[in-house]
Amino acid sequence: MSSKSGTPKKNLMLFSGRAHPELAEEVAKHLNVSVVPQTAHNFANGEIFVRFNESVRGTDAFVIQSHPAPINEWVMEQLIMVDALKRASAKRITVIMPFYPYARQDKKHKGREPISARLIADLFKTAGADRIMTVDLHTAQIQGFFDGPVDHLLAQNVLAAHINKTYQDENITVVSPDSGRVRLAEKWAAQLGDRPIAFIHKTRDPDKPNQAVANRVVGKVRGQLCVLIDDMIDTGGTIVKATEALLDEGAADVVIASTHGILSDPATERLSNCKAREVIVTNTLPIPEEKRFPGLTVLSIAPLLAQAIQQVFEDGSVTSLFDGNA
Repeated sequence: MSSKSGTPKKNLMLFSGRAHPELAEEVAKHLNVSVVPQTAHNFANGEIFVRFNESVRGTDAFVIQSHPAPINEWVMEQLIMVDALKRASAKRITVIMPFYPYARQDKKHKGREPISARLIADLFKTAGADRIMTVDLHTAQIQGFFDGPVDHLLAQNVLAAHINKTYQDENITVVSPDSGRVRLAEKWAAQLGDRPIAFIHKTRDPDKPNQAVANRVVGKVRGQLCVLIDDMIDTGGTIVKATEALLDEGAADVVIASTHGILSDPATERLSNCKAREVIVTNTLPIPEEKRFPGLTVLSIAPLLAQAIQQVFEDGSVTSLFDGNA
């Protein structure tokens, strides 16, 4: 007899970086597991050290890390965690990045520019990642940058459920912040009950980051509650200008719905002073108390992440979580 049979067993283990441990703990609670204990610290010169306190040999490892500022430190920490798991003989390593770092740098606008979103994918592949799980990529083609499976989760169901519950009796128009997201606005409009759509025609200077000019509104918004959708809010300049443009066109009110609340300064000040009725984000990124303001609603993405992790672990269908539309 040249071989020996055995009973294969699968073992799910969840690992968390230090950027947003509250999200990892919430995901762990939904999965009915515990986050694997680890030792992690920084040396005096900024080098990061990570060691897991339990054996990970043969495990199905899920490594969750959010990427707020300082983004480069948290990217490096997650890379080091993946490297540690690979060298400790984890069977499969799934990198969970609710907010994909450097996603805005997905193409070259001019010569001699990097495509940093591709670089991030290459770094994690080299470190030992077998799979990536992320939420609402800035552009869907980033999935093709990673040489392996990418689970692209959609926060639309989470956000739309809140809007349906809160504003179902209002005359809603779904508004895209630019012409590039009209298709997404159409999906939102269908989910909210076949609502009309509009979009903001804007221009952006690639030499001036975080700045855009909202030129005009395309579509009928007068007297409507405008649900202004976007994938991220960084400094808040673009979304606030879009809100002002809608109100100038006669919109009755504006509700802002965005997946990733980066909220770099002065976003909190801008959003709290703008005339939007409500600003809705998810907790893909940590939002500390000093960045919160009246009118901000933070919805949890943890149940969605937990469901996706369970499907991957059981070799099920992640797409089924989005009615086949992922």
